[in-house]
Amino acid sequence: MTPNEKKIRVMMVDDHFLVRMGLIASINLETDMLVECEASTGEQAIVLYRRYQSNIVMMDLRLPGISGVETTKSICKEFPSAAVIMLSTYDGEEDVYRSLQAGARTYLLKSATRNELIETIRATHAGERHISPTIGIRLADRMGRPDLTSREMDVLGLMAKGRSNKEIAAELLIARVTAKLHVGNILAKLGVHDRTQAVTTALQRGIVHLD
Repeated sequence: MTPNEKKIRVMMVDDHFLVRMGLIASINLETDMLVECEASTGEQAIVLYRRYQSNIVMMDLRLPGISGVETTKSICKEFPSAAVIMLSTYDGEEDVYRSLQAGARTYLLKSATRNELIETIRATHAGERHISPTIGIRLADRMGRPDLTSREMDVLGLMAKGRSNKEIAAELLIARVTAKLHVGNILAKLGVHDRTQAVTTALQRGIVHLD
């Protein structure tokens, strides 16, 4: 076995070059770690994982094209033992929940210290679910809430763009009364009283993002 084969082999997935280079440099400073490949898109990540099957995948949540969540889902479906660490600037409860549901072992904020990054990689490689108290609270908050249906997510996304019920109905090719019904269900599930509160709450929880 060569020295490199004894190291924790990491794949880095992030679409921002400078962020990716900074993380790679930090990880490669460790004598027991090696970033062996890097990707800037989800599509590249899937292809590279099939080739390298790295011990750890550092996955950016927001990627162009296929999202980090969808990429993680694809990799973990094909390779159930894949160890993915979701890396994000967002700490919304829905982002955390979706990431773990997709198969990520843990969720790490980009604001984490270098020590936290390294500790998380080592813990995840050892089979632990290394989740910070802050992220744990977010996940606990989310577990007790009802899921929105895919159609409700479509409607909520249009609400966040300022669309009226009439415009939502036209865009989704549904009846206006049906759009109104979906809006009502969304308000009830989010525990709010109006559309503005719904959008604000959805943004805070990471249910939707404004690109």
